[in-house]
Formats: sequence, structure tokens, C-alpha cells
Amino acid sequence: MHRVGKPHRAGPLARPGRPGPRLSSALLGATALELVVLAGHLAVYPFGLTPERRRPVPSPDPSPAPRLAPASAPPPVVLLHGFIDNRSVFLLLRRTLSRHGRRHLESLNYSPLTRDIRTAAELLGRHVEEICARTGHRRVDVVGHSLGGLIARYYVQRLGGDHRVRTLVTLGTPHSGTAVAPGAGIHPIVRQMRGGSSVIEELRSPAPGCRTRFVSFWSELDQVMVPAETACVDHSDLDAVNVRVTGIGHLALPVHPAVAAAVREALDACEAPEDTSASDGTTASVA
Repeated sequence: MHRVGKPHRAGPLARPGRPGPRLSSALLGATALELVVLAGHLAVYPFGLTPERRRPVPSPDPSPAPRLAPASAPPPVVLLHGFIDNRSVFLLLRRTLSRHGRRHLESLNYSPLTRDIRTAAELLGRHVEEICARTGHRRVDVVGHSLGGLIARYYVQRLGGDHRVRTLVTLGTPHSGTAVAPGAGIHPIVRQMRGGSSVIEELRSPAPGCRTRFVSFWSELDQVMVPAETACVDHSDLDAVNVRVTGIGHLALPVHPAVAAAVREALDACEAPEDTSASDGTTASVA
């Protein structure tokens, strides 16, 4: 059984040493799990190709004035998939969140032909504004897998999205750029995920007063994130917690039950008032 620890405040993350016999065994197990996850995801992939239907939110007040959601109601959760993927990847996570009281769960499919993270971030911004107007919530939570997390971070950090996004949870997202990016010489948006790209450099820029709380899940067995710690948020201006996941790889992050439970806990843990600013920006990890 794979385990995810509970978040705790800690010092800087240490770089993992050379793989030993135990790590090699764990890597084999994680690779086998990745293949199982891939097979399952290919089976449900066609069901996520079309955009989900927007369910109208019932309002007891027939007046045309904007309806505000109760302050105690949890904000909507927006799910944002990774590269060449779609909303079907969040099938299990969505079920977990729904069973624990999240009424408003919405996924955004962006086209695999999208050539720029900035463009995708603008699309996310319009989507979030529509959700807030429809549900009466001032803010949302966002969960992004891989590239989806990078798109959401760009929206929060560079397009003023921090006034709308309360908590951003990322799963295996190349916050500092990854050295492994299949097809990097072909697809422009994949090149933007590499270290040193203009997008990655923009995200290194100062972000004083950013109001979004970041929770980043990373795994030392994630073979898409090279080095593995690139999936950690490392920025002095951001309120960030880095959660270390053991025993699973990149594809399993959005579907593993232990990760889903930890994501739910991370979203439920954010009880700060909506108008508070980010804290001192220290990072944290979970072993």
C-alpha cells in the first residue's frame, strides 16, 4: 500500500541520493503501477473528450441581482488536466471530493493544439470568472496535474488570478522546468515546460502579496519530472507546502486513493479569510 504523509512544516528539501536496491525495487513497482494506470486511463479517455455539461446552480431568489454563496460553503474546485490529456484523468479524484461535500466540481478541457501556456492561462481565467458569476462564490480552488498546474500557476502569479484562486494544488508540475520533455523540439507548449524557458523565468519573478496558497505534490519516482524536486514550489513570495509522495509515479498522482485523500485534506485545511495575503513563503514537505 502506498502512503502519503500528512503535511508538516520542514526545512528545505534534500536532494535524493543515488538509487539503491530499495529504490530500484520501488521504481519497478511504480513503473508497473504506471502501466496499469495508463491502461485504465486509455479506457476512459474517450469519455473525457467533450466538455462537461454545466449544471445550473438553483437559486431561491428569483431577482436578477447576483446571488452570493454562503460564507461557510466550500468554494468550487476547478480540475485542470495535463498535456495531451482531458478531464477523464480526474474521474477518481472527483468522486472522492464529491463524497466529502464538494458540490461544485468542474473540469476545463484545453485543446492539445494550444501552443502557449499564457493563452491557456487566459482561458482558465475566463472559465474561473464564469464559475464565480454562476455559483456566487468569490474564489475557487484549483487542482492541476502536470502542465495543468503550470497553467494555473501562471494565471495566479502573472495574470492576477490570486484574487480568485484560494488554494492551488499541483500534482507533478514542473515548477522549475523539467529536463525530460518528450517532443520538446516539436510542440511549443512542451518547450515552455523546460528549465530556462521564458515561462519558467517569468514564474521566478517576484510575486509580492500573492494571496493564493500553494500545495504541491511531488514524487521521487516521477520519471517525467527531472530532477524530481522540480515539482516543488520554491519561491520566497509564495505561501507554499510541498508534499512528498512515496511509491508512485507521474501518471498515478491524480488517480491514487492516498493522493486523493491528501488533496481533499489540503483543500479542507485552508480556512483563512478570503482577503488575507500570503504568509512568509516558507516551504514544507511530507515524507
